[in-house]
Amino acid sequence: MNTPNLIVAATVAAAEAVTPVKAKEKASHFTITELTRSTTARRQGIDNTPPEQAVKNLHRLIDTVLDPARELFGAPIYVNSGYRCRELNRAVGGAARSYHMSGRAADLNTGSTEGNKRLYEILKTLPHTELIWERGGTWIHVAY
Repeated sequence: MNTPNLIVAATVAAAEAVTPVKAKEKASHFTITELTRSTTARRQGIDNTPPEQAVKNLHRLIDTVLDPARELFGAPIYVNSGYRCRELNRAVGGAARSYHMSGRAADLNTGSTEGNKRLYEILKTLPHTELIWERGGTWIHVAY
């Protein structure tokens, strides 16, 4: 008689039955596609596909800065620029050591100066390496 195996099997089955199902992860307000899209790249035929590490960095930027900012802002935030390959960064006149090239930065706007002012104040409270907004400017640069 092999009852120990039956008891173990029953115990495992019982444990699996009471193991909570992991809640579905909250959907992001931002996508990797949105953070890599570029009209300049499309117009000039530049492949702006990010390498694996840049994609990981973009996910961290989304999780740590962009999604929390969107939740606090309570309205859409638009991405002007996210990841840029070296060639695209040169084409748009980006800084030689831009955080955009590693997927750690985004240029954002809300569609209004007042909205940008509010977003800037929100971003100041979140983790960041760089935060740049020229008062009245149409975009805010944030790097993490």
